[in-house]
Amino acid sequence: MRADERESLGIYIHIPFCRSKCDYCDFYSLPGREDRMDDYQRALLRHLKETAPRAKGFAVDTIYFGGGTPTLYGEKRLRELLSAVRRYFRVERTAEITCEANPDSAEERLLRQLRRAGFNRLSLGMQSACPEELRSVHRPHTAQQTDAAVAAARRAGFQNLSLDLIYGLPGQTAESWRETVEHALALEPEHLSCYGLKVEEGTPLARRVAQGEMLPDDDAQADLYLWTADRLRQAGFRQYEISNFARPGFESRHNLRYWYLRPYLGFGPGAHSDFGGRRYSFVSDLEGYLSGVLQGGSLLDSDDLIPERERGSEYLMLRLRTARGIAEWEYRRSYGMDFEPLEHQLLLYERRGWAERIDGRWRLTPSGFLISNQLIGDLLSCQRRATLSGTLQRLRQEGQRPQTEQT
Repeated sequence: MRADERESLGIYIHIPFCRSKCDYCDFYSLPGREDRMDDYQRALLRHLKETAPRAKGFAVDTIYFGGGTPTLYGEKRLRELLSAVRRYFRVERTAEITCEANPDSAEERLLRQLRRAGFNRLSLGMQSACPEELRSVHRPHTAQQTDAAVAAARRAGFQNLSLDLIYGLPGQTAESWRETVEHALALEPEHLSCYGLKVEEGTPLARRVAQGEMLPDDDAQADLYLWTADRLRQAGFRQYEISNFARPGFESRHNLRYWYLRPYLGFGPGAHSDFGGRRYSFVSDLEGYLSGVLQGGSLLDSDDLIPERERGSEYLMLRLRTARGIAEWEYRRSYGMDFEPLEHQLLLYERRGWAERIDGRWRLTPSGFLISNQLIGDLLSCQRRATLSGTLQRLRQEGQRPQTEQT
């Protein structure tokens, strides 16, 4: 791949270990496998070193340690990994360096060590301020531990703090959700991620639902979402993506990288990368990953070369998740595709209150975000029809008869 000194790169490091697995979680995570941490550390360090030459010339401006529960991995290992990234890659001085944590593992001594090592953003999995809701999905912490973790993070010097919240939990009501949001605001974070609960196949929660347990329905979740978007706006948070809200200047630069189709490298089992025109992922299996790195076995679970037109579809899917949205000039310049069919559809959305055009850019409204899958799906259908029409027209001009028109 040709390196461009002006290009930036994000790095994601997956730490799959956790104390216990929550009922809704379908991420690749492993409770009770502390015995494999040392071997995993060796594999990550080797993988980082072996991959770095491919990224020569790229400036790393975001580093994200996700999980699992990275803070359960121990501050010594995390500091060693960050030091290795800095040694093997060109890391910008102002890089955003995030560590995820559960409140029960966010001890002040550990946080001080991480902050001293260069971590400058902390993402805490608060999820709820209601004890019953936390217990209902087997979260390993209490509301009091969240408060203590936030206080510890501030004393440790973290000035960029994010809290994760979930609406739609078992037993949750509109009142209890409002109490959770207000509790989170009282903790004065710079960033809030508010996710609607999804019942993922194969999880304990899916089995509970199959056995008849009731959850807040789609309409109830929609009401909670719209209330949240309005309440956080009033509190000074800008909604910059469907599920993410931040005070000005505190948007997650790493997450924006995914939505803006910027390159990133992932490390660890189940980690994904988008680099050099290819998208690939590693096996979601700790032993398979260890074997692949340390013994030279196969690591890849998927590996795809992404054609430019497919990137055009991704542009629509991902950018319309954000407040920045899409622009005609950007679409035409980057992908050479006709924007007019999309604009006809967007004008329809605008009349129904689902989209708006600001300074020449189209974006979805909070009401549009609620049904974004449907709206984006319709836009992709418009794109496919326009592409097919253009192909047929070109073939006719070249004197060819498409097979679909042959008798």
